[in-house]
Amino acid sequence: MDTPLRPERVAQLPPRERLIDAAQALFFEQGIARVTVDAIAALAGSTKMTLYRHFETKDVLVLEWLRLLTEQYSAVLDDLAARLPDRPTRQLMGFAEFIALDLQRAGYRGCPFTNSLAELADPQHPARQLIEAHKRRQFQRIATLCEQAQLNEPLDTAQELTLLLEGAQVVAQNNGMDDVAGQLLRMVRRRLV
Repeated sequence: MDTPLRPERVAQLPPRERLIDAAQALFFEQGIARVTVDAIAALAGSTKMTLYRHFETKDVLVLEWLRLLTEQYSAVLDDLAARLPDRPTRQLMGFAEFIALDLQRAGYRGCPFTNSLAELADPQHPARQLIEAHKRRQFQRIATLCEQAQLNEPLDTAQELTLLLEGAQVVAQNNGMDDVAGQLLRMVRRRLV
């Protein structure tokens, strides 16, 4: 995902989008809890009053950021389905390539969903529920693709692929090994044969 705030883009955006862009950049870099609404407003070239005009609370802004992020991840799978309609194995590999590319990004801080879950302890928090629903939908899409690809034990394969994708994000975050992206792609490729 493209996380850095690009100054040349900021000036062209309406206030609401500038605030979301600024929040995204800060949340990726520092996490949710450490980021203040003052910092978001300042980075967006806006004011705290404008932020509250568009987002009633910081939690509402967090929820909107995560909602847009889930849409971006779903759009990757939608795009793969549109481009490769009769190639479920290639769609699965394409999604793994998307994750691997993100792992190689400079300053990678881990999966934004996992990082957010760590900060949202309340199981009833709307943002936490949004992430959990997104992860269930993503798993279901992977399981459906495994079934369409007629892989042996498609449900088991979907679980293995999900664990590989999610685990690679954690290992890349903690620098547990070299070339996590390359290792991930090799493992997924082997599992899809």
